[in-house]
Amino acid sequence: MASPSKGKSTPRLRRSQPEAASSSYEYDQVQEDEHHAEIYQTPGSRSEVEKFFESSSGSVIVVTALTALAFALRFYKISHPDQVVFDEVHFGKFAAYYITHQYYFDVHPPLAKLLFGLAGWFVGFDGSFLFENIGDSYTTNNVPYVGMRALPAVLGSLTVPVVYAIMKESGYSTVIAAFSASLILFDNAHVAQSRLILLDAALIFFMSLTIYSYIKFRKFRYSEFTVEWWTWLLLTGFFMACTWASKVNGILTVFCIGVAVLIELWDILDVRKEGRTMDYFYSHFLARAGGLILWPFVVYLSFFWIHFRVLSQSGPGDSFMSPAFQETLAGNELLMQSHDVYYYDILTFRHKDTKVYLHSHPDKYPLQYEDGRVSSQSQQVTGYAHNDTNNHWRVLPTKSLPETGRGRIVRNNDVVQLLHMATNTLLLTHDVASPLMPTNQEFTTWPKDDYSRHNDTLFQIQLAWDAPESEPFKSKSGYFKLIHMPTRVALWTHPKPLPEWAFKQQEINGNKNPSERSAIWYAEDIIADQYGDDPADRDEDNRPVKKPKSMNFFKKYAELQLLMFQHNAGLTASHPYASGPLNWPFLISGISFWTDNDSKKQIYLTGNIIGWWTCVVGLSIFVGVVVADLLARRRAMDPIPDPVRNRLWNNTGFFLIVWAVHYVPFFLMNRQLFVHHYLPSHLASALIAGSMLSFVLSETINYPISHPTSKTRLRPSQYADVGYKGLAIFAVYSFILFMMFIFIAPLTYGTPGLTGEQVNSKRLLSSWTLHFAAKKTHDL
Repeated sequence: MASPSKGKSTPRLRRSQPEAASSSYEYDQVQEDEHHAEIYQTPGSRSEVEKFFESSSGSVIVVTALTALAFALRFYKISHPDQVVFDEVHFGKFAAYYITHQYYFDVHPPLAKLLFGLAGWFVGFDGSFLFENIGDSYTTNNVPYVGMRALPAVLGSLTVPVVYAIMKESGYSTVIAAFSASLILFDNAHVAQSRLILLDAALIFFMSLTIYSYIKFRKFRYSEFTVEWWTWLLLTGFFMACTWASKVNGILTVFCIGVAVLIELWDILDVRKEGRTMDYFYSHFLARAGGLILWPFVVYLSFFWIHFRVLSQSGPGDSFMSPAFQETLAGNELLMQSHDVYYYDILTFRHKDTKVYLHSHPDKYPLQYEDGRVSSQSQQVTGYAHNDTNNHWRVLPTKSLPETGRGRIVRNNDVVQLLHMATNTLLLTHDVASPLMPTNQEFTTWPKDDYSRHNDTLFQIQLAWDAPESEPFKSKSGYFKLIHMPTRVALWTHPKPLPEWAFKQQEINGNKNPSERSAIWYAEDIIADQYGDDPADRDEDNRPVKKPKSMNFFKKYAELQLLMFQHNAGLTASHPYASGPLNWPFLISGISFWTDNDSKKQIYLTGNIIGWWTCVVGLSIFVGVVVADLLARRRAMDPIPDPVRNRLWNNTGFFLIVWAVHYVPFFLMNRQLFVHHYLPSHLASALIAGSMLSFVLSETINYPISHPTSKTRLRPSQYADVGYKGLAIFAVYSFILFMMFIFIAPLTYGTPGLTGEQVNSKRLLSSWTLHFAAKKTHDL
């Protein structure tokens, strides 16, 4: 390292010295402590301009200008278009459901949507407009949509100063912090996402606050367990929970902080450092477990508690939930119309997923199937899509019953027989292969008065959702599995139709996996009781209670989380604007959000190509620098001063973890993916790009930056020396970035309309699928 002087030191390649055998704790400690003892450069030697920008007042002026520009760019013509755009059809609708308290289902956690609902309520939205189709008019339906769009615009605007603050707290100069912030400020993709009723602005805002809080927490690592240390630890956990609760992929931020904390704990475990006992390690481990696991989980749960409390009415999401869940919603059909099922009631049964009725008719299975297998030639049992008298089944007891009263109710785990009313035969399954699936059992029927196969007609009703043993079996809400007693197969069906000999009805068979989740049925209607009367006329005491039932919050939460995970993983359908993760950093493709054929206007989500490619270059430089430094140190050379190296590894390395954790997992996903999934990683790459610009411009950094204590060994201080060249590069680059933003702006704001030739000029990459492009013509 250069010796202290009033001027700049001449950089030179250092040859590292072997460590002395008598290395002490103080030598080890000095390798990581960041506290000043003397000045390496004289601050007074800097220019007046540089000193001004590094002062508190200069920094405030810069961040104020950046923030004002961010608000201006994101609120510019925010009322255009006055139509539903892209996924506003989903998230606007969900905000309406919060206002009307109707239960809905979505794959994303509720926080951002709750905020949209709150914003809508605040500006006077009554929830009557349901955002049904892209292009539906807000103006003609009197929707105060500008107030709802203002929420993500505010969050997106505030993200810019948070990015600036992250870089300043990390020890970078004002110019470098402003450079990273400008990559977000002038980015078309961030602006477009922040102007619409979409989740990404909230996700990225809370993610940036999580990064900022964690960096502040790390700066107090020498003041452990103080009020400031605890404050920033708990704020990190809080904003991390908010990120996760805003959008499902916010959980990647949780993993990101988890990786960083594991690295921290690994360092704390080092026995070579004085005072690092196991008790010391346990105290740090428990503090982080409480502040970054338990506390965030409580915060995350609280948003779901509010979600369930607000959505108290029956709504379009009811059918996704279990009957027990649905009966907690006021006005739900299962709550209002379900009845206890009594023995000898005549029922119709429907499959939960495919909605076909359990059906039978006198026709027989053919002697031989197409593949040469032989059937039982007995009566067909099929799934039929329409209501029919051949769907009627009577529930017969297999135990003695009282003459009257509730003792005649069918209950969970009761063993019953099902009598097909039209043919007077009992439902039966046996060890004969089903028509379409040789691994599954055939279902058929058997004459009621023939007792030779009595055991094969016994079935157990197993209510789903962990119902208690004595739980009554109900129509509508009584989701159940029908398990064959001798063979333990489950009554099951699948969408593939049977051949013409079964009138192309759906196959019913016995699934040998009784835990199969799709083997769920329910009693659609009670046709009549044993006397032929309507069961709704049973005595008053047995009528369904109209008041919503209660259900444990944690059961509701667990059920919803499982469904969210399953449906998110199931989003595998193709989409014309879906793209793979490898394309995202280079902006190979974008997303068409909205078009207007009459005015030739469109909103096309794509980023500022100069900014995104700059971030790719920054990532590449960082990886190259780290690899080169590692190789040099293997050859006993020391090309980078220790403070600069520590900043590269500890700070820029953390940014790289943020980038990778928010990017790499998408390579493992089979669901629909879009370029907007890269926006959190793009923010991290903007931080890396700023760090690399600082590394290129200056051989020094602002150092140290952490808060010292009386026990901290002091280190030599220095400041980042970017000089006039840094300010000039930032000014020129920001101008170029802004000009590119303006060039793409018609695609970002959806106005003005463009001619075909103008559209072609905006297509900077041939892979961008823009609308209204002019056809290319060639002279013969």
